[in-house]
Amino acid sequence: MASSVAVEAEDEGAAAAAGQTSAAGLSLRPEEGSPSPSRSHRLLSLSPRGGEEVAPLPVQYPSHLGALTGREKVELYCDGILKGCKAEDSNEAINKYLLENLKMKEKWLGIWKTNPELFFVHSEEIPIPYVGVLVEVICKPPKNPSANFKVSVSVAEPFSSNIANLPRQLVDDILEEMDHSVPLLEIYPIEAQDKVVFDISRALETVRFFYDFLWRDWDDDENNETYAALIEERIKIWCDIQNGIIPAPIALRFRRNLEKYKSMHLELIHYQSSVKEEPTAEEAVECWKKYYELIMLCGLLKIWEDLHLRAHGPLTPRILKRRKGRRDDGKTVTYVVAKTTAVEMVKELSTETHTVEENLNLALDNCYSGDTVLIFPGEYKAGNLSMLTEDIVIKGVGRPEEIMIASNPSTENFVVSRAQNIKLINITLIQQGTVDGIVVVESGHTVLENCILKCEGTGVCVLAGATLTVTNSEITGAQGAGVELFPGSTATLEGNKIHQCSNFRTSDGSRGSFGGINIKVLPVPKLRMKNNHIYGNNGCAVTIIKPSEQLCATVEGVVECAAGGDGEDSVSKLMQELSFEINKNVLEETPKDSSIVN
Repeated sequence: MASSVAVEAEDEGAAAAAGQTSAAGLSLRPEEGSPSPSRSHRLLSLSPRGGEEVAPLPVQYPSHLGALTGREKVELYCDGILKGCKAEDSNEAINKYLLENLKMKEKWLGIWKTNPELFFVHSEEIPIPYVGVLVEVICKPPKNPSANFKVSVSVAEPFSSNIANLPRQLVDDILEEMDHSVPLLEIYPIEAQDKVVFDISRALETVRFFYDFLWRDWDDDENNETYAALIEERIKIWCDIQNGIIPAPIALRFRRNLEKYKSMHLELIHYQSSVKEEPTAEEAVECWKKYYELIMLCGLLKIWEDLHLRAHGPLTPRILKRRKGRRDDGKTVTYVVAKTTAVEMVKELSTETHTVEENLNLALDNCYSGDTVLIFPGEYKAGNLSMLTEDIVIKGVGRPEEIMIASNPSTENFVVSRAQNIKLINITLIQQGTVDGIVVVESGHTVLENCILKCEGTGVCVLAGATLTVTNSEITGAQGAGVELFPGSTATLEGNKIHQCSNFRTSDGSRGSFGGINIKVLPVPKLRMKNNHIYGNNGCAVTIIKPSEQLCATVEGVVECAAGGDGEDSVSKLMQELSFEINKNVLEETPKDSSIVN
């Protein structure tokens, strides 16, 4: 059912702008040699010619869901529309909600937004997210409507579209072929009608959001209690995406896979229905192939949901490297990694030194605990930085700007450490294409000294029980926080610069912009800061995230919880437990240097 909804751009306003821009100064022409009229008329492409102007679309009602908090969305769906429903009853509940709003008015104006493939073969300019046309809607819902039932439409006057120079005749021809019936969820009511139409718009948006983001066809086995909890969790994920808590690249990848799942699900249904008689061996193999691809994608989406889309989870299978420890003879080795090898590089090193030209991956793979890897100036790539298990020292020889290590865009992870004690000294890490934290400390103790971290996804992530020490280093460019501390972690930051981080856009400028350092509490992490300069970030210098629903503490082995609304006393106790030592730090953020958010 969800797959019938037209695919929308993530930022609807930007999508409309893009559509209008792409059409400016362009006209439509038939492909050479194509027949006419009828369906062949849609075989069009954009070409830079002048033509008949088309009026721009009027303004549609603004999104009401974007203005709701997570709790209000939970109340709308879990405590309202879906209250007491099992997953198998959710479609009926949604349809009932939709019918209650649609029966209030039969005729109204809306924008029909549909897939551009209905009109165009391709665009030689800017891709068009959708084709929009102003239509008059005649909505006569049946007694038992479904969310994908169709409504009758006709082109409204004046003829308006987001595509400049879209031929009126082309639209009329396509609507005639469709018997002037289009899916209800492709219609967006416009402003300046009346309150009833506004309520219809709100209902359509609520239903679209349910099928676009909350509904899964694998939910049918969930009972009413677990299903409500599942919907609430997905609403939280959506809020985390909107507020930037989940890094933008991770969120985009999740949404793409969700759309891919819906598309593959529909493709499988269509393929099965196309097999009229007993399937041939080839058809059976193809059907099973599509089915297993769908199951694998379903499993991946479930993993992502269970892990709240955190980038440090197994977004793709990662083989955990077994720790080797020290060599049996107790000796240590220094590996030299260099673009070119000169005698001067190794003359002062011991005879136990192994020299590996250019191949940083090989050096890391050969390391035992206690070894050292010396890296001379140059640009390197190292996939094995994502599987650090040994207690080694990785040190650049020269200025850190001269020793550049870039991530491999084909991998999920850049630097992931599970070593008990590992040091990265005097190097520059450049994140390219990976969406995980530039450095993820999964366990043990990781030291960054005199390093430059040029982030693209999240900054440095310290997971529960892990320890991080960063001194005289620079962290910049993270889409999320520069340093993100998870509950029960420990970090010491001294003499660092953290700037130009938290570069994602959020729907609410007051939330989600976590800037330099982001701390998640319960159990509280430990943070010590001294002589750091935190500036130029999109948000507060330091943000502490406390639970939105309840605050918990362990007293004599018993977990005691207090409601999140118990007032400032709970927050004060929370802050007192947080080991938060700040000495001589420069925090240059607006509107305030630190904040506490739910």
